[in-house]
Amino acid sequence: MSRLGELLERGDELIITGEAPVIDGGTLADYEAKLAELAPWCDAMNATDNTAAHAHASNVAMAIAMQRLGVEPILQVVCRDKNRIAQQADIMGAALHGVENICCLTGDDVTAGDESEARRVFDLDGPQLIRLASSLREGRYLSGRSVGTPPALVIGAVENPGAPPLDYRAQRAAKKIMAGARYLQLQICYHPDRLEAFVAALHQGGWTERCAILPSVVAVKGAGPLRFMDASVPGISVPAEVIGRVADAAEPAEEAYRLVREQCEHALSLPGVRGLHLTDFRKDGSMARLCTDLGIKPRSEREQHAHHRVVAV
Repeated sequence: MSRLGELLERGDELIITGEAPVIDGGTLADYEAKLAELAPWCDAMNATDNTAAHAHASNVAMAIAMQRLGVEPILQVVCRDKNRIAQQADIMGAALHGVENICCLTGDDVTAGDESEARRVFDLDGPQLIRLASSLREGRYLSGRSVGTPPALVIGAVENPGAPPLDYRAQRAAKKIMAGARYLQLQICYHPDRLEAFVAALHQGGWTERCAILPSVVAVKGAGPLRFMDASVPGISVPAEVIGRVADAAEPAEEAYRLVREQCEHALSLPGVRGLHLTDFRKDGSMARLCTDLGIKPRSEREQHAHHRVVAV
């Protein structure tokens, strides 16, 4: 079983996942260098599937590369670009190389990317893709044909706690959990009240006992990326006062750091939250500072502690 799967089974330990940087070319050594800053803090990292509707090195290739480099991958699979045949092929092909963690999501529309003339697929939606993965884990393709030895998949999904219709978001998350999602990586949310309401609804419904909730945070250096997310990233709104707080600060980079640290502290304080999903746009060493400030130890130390505890039991 993957480390992520083991953490989910134990149910009482912090889980830290991260967004692996995309790569558009180069060598395995180049990719290892890109992973170096965030990987030591993460239990697993997302191999993204053409994130934001931009073409990059394939999700399967990135996941296999991570596996070779000693970083546990989470294979993202989106519905935008591939039909169910290609999605099943990706999941089973990656599993052949030992990739067990997957994250199912609908994916941004092609209009979010730089090739808006591309044709959309959307053969399945997010909950249906989770069902597909659950079927593979049980040993069957969607057609009913046997896969032979079923892959030991650890299935996750994504949900946005801050996008309208707000009342529907927890219901949609519950559908994904019922379909087989064991963890949810939440979209970044700059509205603390919306995040609180979303997590509270899942917790009160008992869903957090079946699924780990991992709110996302994005580390940025200044107000520019906040403005960009607010204007150009579907599903994300950044309040003007948040942008102004960073833009008007004497040291914008430091204020942006304080903002993301506060977001982490707030998220981890919510009942039902099991950990965090980290994205680093700063690339300046601040991930180590952030995790240290939050009292999060490197993955190797957390693994050692868990090993000692198991031996003791």
